[in-house]
Amino acid sequence: MKKIHVGFLFSHDYEKLKLSIPPVYDASDRIFIAIDENFVTWSGNKFKVDLAFFEWLKEIDVENKIEIYKDNFYVPSLTEIEMDTRERHLLSLKMGIGNWLIQVDSDEYFFDFERFVSDLRKYDHYLDNPEKNKIQIAAFWIILYKYTETGILYVDMPMKAVFATNYPNYNCARRTKARVIYTNNIVLHESLARTEDELRFKLENWGHKRQVNDKFLDKWIAVNENNYKEYSDFYYIEPERWKKLDYFPTKDIKMIRDIVEKSETLNIPKTKLFFKNFGQWFKFLFK
Repeated sequence: MKKIHVGFLFSHDYEKLKLSIPPVYDASDRIFIAIDENFVTWSGNKFKVDLAFFEWLKEIDVENKIEIYKDNFYVPSLTEIEMDTRERHLLSLKMGIGNWLIQVDSDEYFFDFERFVSDLRKYDHYLDNPEKNKIQIAAFWIILYKYTETGILYVDMPMKAVFATNYPNYNCARRTKARVIYTNNIVLHESLARTEDELRFKLENWGHKRQVNDKFLDKWIAVNENNYKEYSDFYYIEPERWKKLDYFPTKDIKMIRDIVEKSETLNIPKTKLFFKNFGQWFKFLFK
């Protein structure tokens, strides 16, 4: 027990796992990949799988720590977000309560997973009786919005995102209602940065399918590196949550990491982190 267990969901964008698994491999004790046994999305649509992907998995799994978990994750009586939440819950049960249950999506790339694990280890005592001491551990996304000819548009400030818990009583995707502990870790989230066809398929098959606002896609199509400052309110559900975009003049992940690390606006000040954690501590003090 008290292991670092990481879970991934395998779906239509499974090829992105080739970017998201390697950063977490060394610091993980075990990695679990949940795959619908019929290769069906939460909208009931089949997706094709190149079996060469599983050969790639074998090649990189030099420590034999990756486990495939197949099940029927499509339940027509549930909404997409309910199926999303259900699959994550079943995956975490497979990963084993009593361990750190970390879920990383296929389009999320940790800059420094070892650092995240080091931060987690400060709270190992929450694994002793997890049902009575529920906790969530968060990092911060840099959200990629759209690829352009020469670079990437991204949301201009880090966004909080929960990645780990000690007890998987999820109520919406991988979020629970437990206290959140924020850590100073950055995760690059490819999110909406796809080709138009890929994005349209994602919007029809992901957990947020029924929440996307009517104006989102038209704005996504229209915006580019030359006109993005003329637009505002970019979030696909409540537009005003993503007020502005900024621009990386490169698509190289290493160069983007260097830009982020040197940026004052894309790093989390210690004072902000302190007050966010103090607020969460106080909120749950009497619960």
